This record gives sequence, C-alpha cells and structure tokens, in this order.
Amino acid sequence: MSAPRILVVEDNPKNLKLVRDVLEHFGYEVIEATTGEDGVRLAVEATPDLVLMDLQLPGIDGTEALRRIRAGADNQDVPVVAVTAFAMNDDRDRAFESGFNGYVEKPISVRSLPQQVSDYLRLGRAP
Repeated sequence: MSAPRILVVEDNPKNLKLVRDVLEHFGYEVIEATTGEDGVRLAVEATPDLVLMDLQLPGIDGTEALRRIRAGADNQDVPVVAVTAFAMNDDRDRAFESGFNGYVEKPISVRSLPQQVSDYLRLGRAP
C-alpha cells in the first residue's frame, strides 16, 4: 500500500518546509505548490488524498483555488483543509462556509499536525 499523498499549497518557504518535514517523517508523500494556480494544477494532475491549502496566496487565494479544485470532476471528494493564521471563530466559520473540510491554525503545531492529517484523510475515505 502506498503512502497517502498530501498536496501542500503554501507560499511561505519556512511553513512549507515545516509541514513537508513533519508529514514526510510520518510517512506521507508530500507534493508542493506555492501558488493557488499551481495548487489547482497539481490537484488535477497528481490526484492527492488530501490538500492542505493556505488561504492567503499569491495570485488566486485559497478560497478561489478550492472552488476551482471542486469544479473538477475528479477532485470533488478530496478533503481540502484551510491552513491559516486567521484564528478567530468568524474566520473558521467563513472557511467552512466556503467549502473547506477542515481548518488548521498557524502556527502549525508539530505535535498535532500528524493526527489532524490522519483525521482529515479519514474524511476522504468515508462512504
């Protein structure tokens, strides 16, 4: 069985490295994009099991990238999780209203991230 493939869309190099290093340590395959446009392209080409999407990106933002990913026939059921420094309840509500399946706050918790990813991957496997 192959490792779950996680698409990380993040424009901050330090955050991207942190998430990649943590997920690879726990056995996940990580593919990376630094813009919303590249995230949409990789979501179509690489068929990830989960997408971790920064909300503030150069070019199209994370919400628009989510909309475009969901518009594709092959990615409608892939869990897409918002990753953001916006940590107010209204921000969380807006992310869910936009169609994100989950919400991870920055700064990223190295201890919590592997379990959060595991939990969100189960969403994609639900009948």
